Amino acid sequence: MSRLAGTGAALPPAPGEDVSVALALVNSLTAGPAGESDQLANPVEIARWIRSCGLGSVTAAHVSDEDVAALAELRTAIRELFTAAADEREPDLTAVSLINADARLVLGAPALRWLAGPPQQRWQAERPDTAANALALIARDAIEIVCGPLGPVIHHCEAHGCDRMFFRTHGRRRWCSNTCGDRVRVARHYLARKARRPAKASQQPAPGP
Repeated sequence: MSRLAGTGAALPPAPGEDVSVALALVNSLTAGPAGESDQLANPVEIARWIRSCGLGSVTAAHVSDEDVAALAELRTAIRELFTAAADEREPDLTAVSLINADARLVLGAPALRWLAGPPQQRWQAERPDTAANALALIARDAIEIVCGPLGPVIHHCEAHGCDRMFFRTHGRRRWCSNTCGDRVRVARHYLARKARRPAKASQQPAPGP
């Protein structure tokens, strides 16, 4: 779970993190006046996150220092990709190249899983329980997102001090969480009250002679 930059307040997952592991990865690092908050800074956190996202049964022992650095690089590249989509511009070519390279890290093919409920597509890889497989799945997800129907709805949280991103599937939504929305409304209310105080003071009658 992310923390609101500068407050220490825990934030719920942003809209879209439940359908895009790439978005969840981007939001695992937040920055603000108090500095960065990284949820994936070491092998233990990374292995736990990979398992929670259904990307394999990776343990901390399977996550090397190189894997930690590679995940951080992929996160930076995907943030650039999603930011470019949100800003309607072309992304940095270095970011695109890195995502494409990570998508090819592990050979595999789509597999059908159809038990109770609707059919589901899963990726069946040669090395399913490795950090490399997780990187490949995340990179492929990022590519599918920007090339699919969710690409045009990638949006920056508009709350001051929050750099998270989300899928704006409801046109009026401007923030990644109710926490950010409430914070913006409180700030607006405070500024409005502050602006009214001098006006009221100027309307008072001047003292008599």
